[in-house]
Amino acid sequence: MVFGRSKPTGQPGEWFYCIKHGKVEEGPECPAKDRLGPYPSREEAARALETAAERNQEWKDDPRWNDGEPPAGG
Repeated sequence: MVFGRSKPTGQPGEWFYCIKHGKVEEGPECPAKDRLGPYPSREEAARALETAAERNQEWKDDPRWNDGEPPAGG
């Protein structure tokens, strides 16, 4: 048995964004370490990097997760 060489698992209708290849894929095609998702649609998978950036900013601005850093923009 070879570890880390298994075929990616997923189902038709699940959409992913491969950060290695910069493309949307159904299935998925690439290993989990290289992808974001699953997303319910091709359009949402295409916005994966934007969605991640928005969520990161929300978490950064959330006072419950503030590690003593001043809030963004202030």
